[in-house]
Amino acid sequence: MSIKIHLDDAEMKPVARLARALHVEPEDVAYAALNRLMLQARDPAVQSEIVNLKVAKASNLPLWADTAGSVHAYEGMPDCEPEPSKYSI
Repeated sequence: MSIKIHLDDAEMKPVARLARALHVEPEDVAYAALNRLMLQARDPAVQSEIVNLKVAKASNLPLWADTAGSVHAYEGMPDCEPEPSKYSI
């Protein structure tokens, strides 16, 4: 059995930066994250976060994701350029 995870470009970039900094593959970062989560999975707060993230993912990027840029056309301003998240490497 395998698990596939879809990451938006804004989510994948910080994962790839961390992997490069550690000289590992992005899959290694994902496995380490899953390992840490599973070791804390009995905590009701962690369980609640998992459930809440499923809902939030539908319309929001996580704090660790790079900004995807934004459109200011309604303000007559140029689009913002994507930027690395201040919560990631």
